[in-house]
Amino acid sequence: MQYRPLGRTGVRVSPLCLGAMMFGPWGNEDEADSIRIIHRALDAGVNFVDTADVSEEIVGKALKGRRDNVFLATKFFMPMDQDDPNQRGGSRRWIIREVENSLRRLGTDHIDLYQVHRPSPETDMAETLGALSDLVHQGKVRYIGSSSYSGSQIVEAQWVSGERRLERFVTEQPPYSVLVRGIEEDVLPAVRRHGMGTLTYSPLSGGWLSGRYRKHAAEGPASAARPQARFDMSTPANQRKLDAVEQLAVLAEKAGLTLIELAVAFVINHPGVTSAIIGPRTMDQLEAFLPAADVTLPADVLDAIDDIVAPGVTVNPVDNSYGDFELRADQRRR
Repeated sequence: MQYRPLGRTGVRVSPLCLGAMMFGPWGNEDEADSIRIIHRALDAGVNFVDTADVSEEIVGKALKGRRDNVFLATKFFMPMDQDDPNQRGGSRRWIIREVENSLRRLGTDHIDLYQVHRPSPETDMAETLGALSDLVHQGKVRYIGSSSYSGSQIVEAQWVSGERRLERFVTEQPPYSVLVRGIEEDVLPAVRRHGMGTLTYSPLSGGWLSGRYRKHAAEGPASAARPQARFDMSTPANQRKLDAVEQLAVLAEKAGLTLIELAVAFVINHPGVTSAIIGPRTMDQLEAFLPAADVTLPADVLDAIDDIVAPGVTVNPVDNSYGDFELRADQRRR
């Protein structure tokens, strides 16, 4: 495993980051099996683990005795109590409370990277950065990062940090895959301009690049767990995704790679990407991801990918989970 610099922090991390979302109630509910998967990833050289509120307890148990060798990232923002409007978001009140909950669940005295899960237009950027800066100064958090910020929000956060003399975001976590290339237009340039690390999620585009969704065996309409806009195979945008997947599958076979290896290698081969989050639910899925860390895609394969999905293009725009899918009322002409 070749380790990479995480922005300008001086920290070096693996090109694959183990995402823990699928360990627990959203995926693999077998705790012992989830811990085995985490240990296998660490044994393979993965030293970067990204989690969030719902899977922190399993990660904490898995890292007992190995915590010092892992760069541990987690997030805050999503609702933790549907009936309490203040148990969510980017307010100082919630951040100060939730970090203590995360530390307890993880069984650690510090978090290496504490990330805002989503931007919050109704919360003052300085409010969030001020609370996070206090956590860094207290030693509870080493670094802070953002997730799903647009290019303009990244720049605004950097400006506020400099203007108010607050800790700055050292990483951004955006969606990125062969099918979701929108961040190439402004997010990746903004991140590189400010010397940030980039931790991308969903390199398989929600399973589309795993081989699960193919023209000859595409699953039916979306369910409540799979949003219609992203998984209804009858829509023109998703038909275009199916066409792209077929072409990518042929390209991967010609290159002597699996579709998963091609997809993940595409992401981590970008010079602006530090690490790609992989989210296995089973040991077999983890084993399918690991070889991609050692794959370098040649120029002709990258050119062929660009012919299938042009640079900067997201095949189905709703897959861009940064910014707003529709303009808010205050952003419209009338």
